[in-house]
Amino acid sequence: MANTPQSKKRARQNERRNDVNKARRSRIRTFLRKVEEALASGSADAAVTALRAAEPELARGVTKGVLHKNTLARKMSRLNARAKALAV
Repeated sequence: MANTPQSKKRARQNERRNDVNKARRSRIRTFLRKVEEALASGSADAAVTALRAAEPELARGVTKGVLHKNTLARKMSRLNARAKALAV
């Protein structure tokens, strides 16, 4: 339990950040789900469009500390490879 004023304040801040991060993580997952659905549909155009829409949201997740930089790089690399395979 937080005792000092500083630790009480940090606990309040952590609660607020947790809510913000949870919403951002949920939004990122929604964008990823849309990309997965577009890939599953077999439409290369839809997949590329969904991927381009998801990319800034994922990058924002990295800058805000929700995702690790290398996690984003790995995900984007794999999704781009799958979208490219559809186009061929």
